[in-house]
Amino acid sequence: MIHAAAPAILLSPAPSSIHPTLLCSTATPPRHLRKHLPNKRRKWPDTRPQTPSSDPLNLKSLTSRVVKLTRRRQLAQIFEEIEVAKKQNGNLNVIVMNAVMHACVHCHDIESALRVFDEMSKPDGCGVDDVTYATLLKGLGDARRINEAFQLLESVEQGTAVGNPQLSAVLISGLLNALTESGDLLRANGLLARYGNAIQEGGNPSILIFNLLMKGYITSGSPQAALGVHDDILRHGLNPDRLSYNTLIFACIKNENLDMAMQFFEQMKEKAQKNDQCDVSPDLVTYTTLLQGFGRAKDIFSVEKILTEMKSCSKMRIDRVAYTAIIDALLNCGSTKGALCVFGELIKKAKVNPVLRPKPHLFLSMMRAFADRGDYDMVSRFRKRMWFDSAGTITSPMQAESDHLLMEAALNQGQVELALKKLKKVMRKWREISWTSRGGMVALRLEAITGFKTSMLSPRVLPQVSLKDTIEQIMLPFDKASPLQATLQLKQVVMRLFKDSAVPIIDEQGCCVGILHREDCNMLDAPIGTLMRSPPPFVTSSTSVGSVIDLMLEKRYKMVVIVKYGDFNGTSSSSSLKAVGVFTFEEMYKLTETSSEVGTDEQFCLSESNTNI
Repeated sequence: MIHAAAPAILLSPAPSSIHPTLLCSTATPPRHLRKHLPNKRRKWPDTRPQTPSSDPLNLKSLTSRVVKLTRRRQLAQIFEEIEVAKKQNGNLNVIVMNAVMHACVHCHDIESALRVFDEMSKPDGCGVDDVTYATLLKGLGDARRINEAFQLLESVEQGTAVGNPQLSAVLISGLLNALTESGDLLRANGLLARYGNAIQEGGNPSILIFNLLMKGYITSGSPQAALGVHDDILRHGLNPDRLSYNTLIFACIKNENLDMAMQFFEQMKEKAQKNDQCDVSPDLVTYTTLLQGFGRAKDIFSVEKILTEMKSCSKMRIDRVAYTAIIDALLNCGSTKGALCVFGELIKKAKVNPVLRPKPHLFLSMMRAFADRGDYDMVSRFRKRMWFDSAGTITSPMQAESDHLLMEAALNQGQVELALKKLKKVMRKWREISWTSRGGMVALRLEAITGFKTSMLSPRVLPQVSLKDTIEQIMLPFDKASPLQATLQLKQVVMRLFKDSAVPIIDEQGCCVGILHREDCNMLDAPIGTLMRSPPPFVTSSTSVGSVIDLMLEKRYKMVVIVKYGDFNGTSSSSSLKAVGVFTFEEMYKLTETSSEVGTDEQFCLSESNTNI
């Protein structure tokens, strides 16, 4: 039986000795294909080491060079050029080395940052300053090495740190920002409780603290709590700045409270007009955030109103990010014509100002909209122009999606033969189509239209077992599954969950009463009986292998308990079932013919058949 909801049921006939169901494998992804259009030539910047001159003033250009390489995340190139500069100029100054440390933090290489810090702090080094410590604290926070960050702050507070830095807002803010970005509000509040006095202004907390806390609440998934911080700001007699309002508006958008977002928006404009505070007036971030919110709500009237107001601001220059937000909002509202007009305006301006050239994903957004409408010609045009008018790298997944969208547009236009032709090209080029992708759904529609007997796709089958066999023949015996007692505390068996993602749980009589999943283990002191999922999914030992696999794929079970009927302990119905084995998701994948290449993640694909297409 073919279940529509089962993500791994495939389309084509399998060998006659095996049931024609079932399993798509997660084969190793193909190598990146480098078939680009012949006229697409990208001009890459020169990354060869630049030899600085002996003039000390050249260190300024070296710093600029490090900053540019940092944006490209070319850390190895930075160290190479720094070594060349050291040979030419000797020790570099603290400004250059701070830029190098910032590059390490930006590239998430905390070990390299620590080595640079040690080099700077040596007696023959260039020395360290507050910026050095602030950068290192942020890097430690980003790397979740919080204990080391607090130890560093303690050394600064006690006056034992190298370079004798002073405890200041710069040092605290870097670590606080890293904690709030990761959503670790517990340690963020702990940091404020201990060192909050260092970043107070006039005896009151700085507005920066509240801005960072609001960002932390949003990151941790509690936008409503971020709105509550606004009351704390007013209670301390502080005036929200532009960043405060932008964060509050973003929290409202996350909380789907568009009315309150507009209230904060009007407050910004009112304050800017009454008090002549230009630093509070709405900026590009404000407008793009509102566009995102109303775009998701499909409120085309509000989107057009905000767009008109944004364009009426003479001092506001709409950049590429803002144009992208405008087009996405219009597409979400179904205004394909409006999005096409704004896109054309962007392309026209990009000819004069190359900085405005859109990213490839914006071309894909336009292609998706026209593919839905079945406009094959427009999808083809956008796909072709993406190679000439886009900025940035067109990755292999982007190339694959553009091919899939061509196929989808042809099918939606009613050109089945053209869609089949595109599907053949896709399978030759990419070899696989992800089940969850739009291309996978189009392939399924084509299979249904043309008939499964002429399928161009083939499933991953189970060569080691017949799907008609009973599950009892391949199950893992229950005692070998090492079930755990429900009365045990999690901390006593926590290491077991590092090995197994799901473990059967039994009561005092040895009956299986549930399954403990790794993702549910969040209280070390709790009995595992309170954390397990019950009742456990079970099937009888006479159930076929194919039915069990269908059930696991459809319901996404990580483990199924195998039971037998019988009166074992008495006459009650609850004692008429006995667990005799288990069958897990991991065991299911071991049965596939490509088991050496398949992981345990739930990834499925449609693969090219053995037939020549």
